[in-house]
Amino acid sequence: MSTVRNITITLLVCTLTMFSCVKEELPSADTPHDNLEALWQILDERYCFFDYKYQELGVDWDVVHRQYAARVNDNMTRLQLFEVCCEMLAELHDGHVNLGASFDVGRNWSYWEDFPEQYYDSIARSYLGHDYGIASGLLYKVLDDNIAYVRCQSFSHSIGDGNISSMLSLLAPCSGMIIDLRNNGGGELTNAERLASHFTNERRLVGYVCHKRGKAHNEFSPLQSVYLDPARGIRWQKPVVVITNRQVFSAANDFVKMMHCVPGVTLLGDQTGGGSGMPFTQELPCGWSVRYSAVVFLDRDKQHIEFGIQPDIYVSMDMADVNGHRDTLIERARQILGSQ
Repeated sequence: MSTVRNITITLLVCTLTMFSCVKEELPSADTPHDNLEALWQILDERYCFFDYKYQELGVDWDVVHRQYAARVNDNMTRLQLFEVCCEMLAELHDGHVNLGASFDVGRNWSYWEDFPEQYYDSIARSYLGHDYGIASGLLYKVLDDNIAYVRCQSFSHSIGDGNISSMLSLLAPCSGMIIDLRNNGGGELTNAERLASHFTNERRLVGYVCHKRGKAHNEFSPLQSVYLDPARGIRWQKPVVVITNRQVFSAANDFVKMMHCVPGVTLLGDQTGGGSGMPFTQELPCGWSVRYSAVVFLDRDKQHIEFGIQPDIYVSMDMADVNGHRDTLIERARQILGSQ
């Protein structure tokens, strides 16, 4: 088992064990006031980015509590309470922080909704045509300039080393590779790590990780190094361009973090959406579930990637290209790889 997966599993066990040992003192009555108090307290004790969000956004969780507690009363409907709770959580600007009820899911998607998408599905799919290969969740095609184009839409479905090795074997004659990650909202971190492991020949430091170990906002375990180990199967040896946009989030954001540590890889497009906290879920007295970030992943320079990773080369969709049914980002990636 690789170091990345070992660390992920170890942290999951440690964090769950730590939480299970904490004596629960949350409000338990199913009233509007107690539900909001329970929600605020769960985040207050277990959310992992308070210091960073205060530094970057000026979010003071105590001030937030006073503002939103004043809006709650016993005559509220469930829908009104849900709206207030969701607005309170939105103050954190975290795509991993969600409130789930039977009638809706509260979310904050400002990390991509407030920015140009830089992606047109019909145009990007035209590069694949109808005769593309499928290796589990990876779609691939050899373009007419002998550049390999790989569309990675999600890390939610298992991607095995056999899938990746078979794909790379078929693409071996190509002179370079484009990995189009746009609109990949994440999934399983192990899938992201497995794919990245086929692009390195040696063990590489790719970041650090720590988790909450107490109720105070600054109580964390010591930083632990995270390494990317080379895959045992076929490994790619040629230049790679990874295309990103603001919808690249969570495990996909971590894939970009790992690939940025590999020589011969260029990041192109827009800044990723971020999402570097491993999420956990807990239930409120009313039965709603709250998801929150509880484990912090940093890059190899010990910098936060919660708000995204900047590309090496910023490229935006050009409307002249769009009107001509061309993808500006893919075309720029082809130019870069063709010149190497």
